[in-house]
Amino acid sequence: MNRKMDDKTLFSATPLCVAGNINRDVKVQRVPQSPGLLRDGETGVSGIVETVGGGGANSACAAAALGARVRFVGKTGADALGERLRQALERHGVRTYLARDPRCATGTTVALGYASGQRHFLSCLPNNQTLAFEDLDLSALEGCRHLLRADVWFSQAMIEGGNRRLLLAARRRGLATSLDINFDPQWSTGSREAIARRKQQLREVLDLVDLAHGNRRELCEFTDSPGLDTALRRLTDWGVKAVTVHLGSQGAGYWKDGQLVVEPPDVALNPLNSTGTGDVLSICMILLEASPEMSTRQKLRLANGVVRDFMEGRRKLIPGL
Repeated sequence: MNRKMDDKTLFSATPLCVAGNINRDVKVQRVPQSPGLLRDGETGVSGIVETVGGGGANSACAAAALGARVRFVGKTGADALGERLRQALERHGVRTYLARDPRCATGTTVALGYASGQRHFLSCLPNNQTLAFEDLDLSALEGCRHLLRADVWFSQAMIEGGNRRLLLAARRRGLATSLDINFDPQWSTGSREAIARRKQQLREVLDLVDLAHGNRRELCEFTDSPGLDTALRRLTDWGVKAVTVHLGSQGAGYWKDGQLVVEPPDVALNPLNSTGTGDVLSICMILLEASPEMSTRQKLRLANGVVRDFMEGRRKLIPGL
């Protein structure tokens, strides 16, 4: 059986709309974790690459590369970088619905990938921070079967009502819905009161979410839970029907109907890509939702294989700039 041919068929069954961040990523690879990084000086690294960035844009690009029909909804500045990003997505097979705002610049993230496997992101994202429901071209939803709302924490206007309006618009059109519960930058720097308020605002839209996504740390932090089991049960109690769980070195999991199925990782040898792996895993599980003939374990196994190929550089899922 030709796995890649079968992959294209499986992943093309779900026309997808993604709403989220779009920006430039500057990826610094194999950074040594050294105290010298915090002092004056210079450190050599194995590579620095410039690619499309933002969880939403990355997810849309990964889906298109896997064979899906994809639309991306977001916002850029009315600048040269925003146009470069639009062209990169379109060349990659993503149909874009972008608001171009002359009042803000298109943002950039510097993604530090440490030799140890840990990561740290330095971001300036004015276009994504000012995204509002009024910026979204809802015609992108027509003809799609699934909406992924990525990067939910970056825009205060979306947290305060925009996310709910978007998810409701998708539901009225008959789309299934996904929500990526990623790391909120406020968890590192915000006040306890602000963090609690933002968590509650997002929890209030979970009754409109079919499939949530996140890693163990993110899900436990978002739900104020001591462990993953508690986090998953709380998400279910708040309305989520299923959860894709990114488990890192332990592989990937899928929670539904009170049961967590875990599939061990397909270990990458000499990985080149350390950022975007969670986005790739989630996209695989979204696109495979339309394959009832596959078991949950088979879907996780296939998704883990795609993630491995991406990490090793054998699948070009995210375009360069």
